[in-house]
This record gives sequence, C-alpha cells and structure tokens, in this order.
Amino acid sequence: ENREAMLSSKNNRLTEALEEANTLFDGVCRAREAALDAQFLVIASSIGKEKANELRSEMSAFDSAAFAEDLLTFMGINRMEETDDSEDGPGGFLPRDAWKKVGEEALKYIKRAPTFHYMLGSFKSEPPVPKQRIERQKKANRGKAERAMPAQLKKMEESYQEATEKEVERVLGILQTHFENDPNTPISFFDFVIDPNSFARTVENMFHVSFLIRDGLARIKLDEDELPVIEPTKPSAGGEEEIRTGARNQVIIKLDQQEWK
Repeated sequence: ENREAMLSSKNNRLTEALEEANTLFDGVCRAREAALDAQFLVIASSIGKEKANELRSEMSAFDSAAFAEDLLTFMGINRMEETDDSEDGPGGFLPRDAWKKVGEEALKYIKRAPTFHYMLGSFKSEPPVPKQRIERQKKANRGKAERAMPAQLKKMEESYQEATEKEVERVLGILQTHFENDPNTPISFFDFVIDPNSFARTVENMFHVSFLIRDGLARIKLDEDELPVIEPTKPSAGGEEEIRTGARNQVIIKLDQQEWK
C-alpha cells in the first residue's frame, strides 16, 4: 500500500519497516508467521532494488549544457546580455579573473592536486619487480632437496671413487707385468684396452688408462707404423713428483661401435 512512498529518496520509510520487521521476528514461533516474514523480505528487497535503480539513474544523469550555464553564471557572465563586442580580452568574453575565481572555489573541496598520469600509459615501460618471495621458496626447496640424501650420496661417491682407484691400480699392475715379461716388445695400445666381446668394457679400459697417462704413470707413443703403443714410465731419482710435474701432452681418442668392431 505504501510502495510509492517507500520508493521516494526523501524518506527512510523502507528502513523503518525493516527495523520493525526485525523486532516482530523475535516473537515468531509459528510456521505461518515465519512465512509472512519471508514474504515481507521479498517485497522489501524488490522495493529496495527499484529505489537503488532510481538513485543510480539520477546520479548518472548529467546535463553538460546546464552545467556550462551554471559555470558561466558563477564566473559573472550573463548569457542573456552577451554581445559580440565583449570579445576583447585574451580569454574572449570571459572576465580576466574568471578561471582564478573558479580555482579559488575549487580549493575548498579539493585538498590536494591530482597526481600526474599519462593518458595512454607511460612512454617507457619498466621491467616487473622480481618476486623475492618465490625465489626464497625455490632456494628453500632446493636446500631441502640437497639435504634429503647427503649421507647416501656421499657414500655412493666414495664407493665409486674407491672402485675407480682400485681398477686403475689393477690396470697399472697388468701393464707393468706385460712390460717386465717382454720389455723389448711394444705393447699395442688398442690390443691392451679393447675387449672384443664388450664395447662398454673397452670404453671403461680407455677411461682407466687415461688416469695413468694423466698421473704420469704410463705414456703412449707411436711405433714405426704410426700406431700407438703404451708402456709404464720408469721411476726416476726425483720420484713421483717429478713425473707428475713433467711436460705431458693429452689427447682425446674417438671410438664408436663401428670402429670398435
């Protein structure tokens, strides 16, 4: 019955009705009364929506012509008395202090100057700021991964190193035995390292021999047919240090399965 009155923005009758409904709801004890309260909320919501739409439409309505007329009147200009002869100043028909008057009035409502900004964005784009938190998380996760199996990795590394050292010592012993049995017969490098039944084992043999060459415990040279031969080095008076510090040349040998066959 009071729908039109409640839609008016000049009163608070809708709010008063909602407060009264809240008070009455405290005494609700029957289903019918609760249903009436729910029905009332539906009606009140519909009225509130219509009221909000009307307010929004009023706020969005802006008459630029009327605003311009009010602004000119505030500047001290009567549009009804405007003549062409008034355009004698740098501002046209506007008084000299027109905009100054508007600025002084605006100072009452604007506490600070607006910030400077580009209409189409900044001319020079800057790189985004890196997210330090994500980097810290990565570092933390990486630290956890490194701490996950330190003992096992250390144990595997030590066992692999020990196995390699033992194998290098075994290869050196075989080389020295061959050379001592027949020092006048050159030992072919390929006959010494190639395993006819295993390409992988051949590569391992060449790998272990490379340690002997690096440490100066053996050397490789070319025979009369320009084929490589290997022989252990003889210990000199300077001992092992002199062998290690002596001038040596190292090469890389390429060997694929076809050449091995």
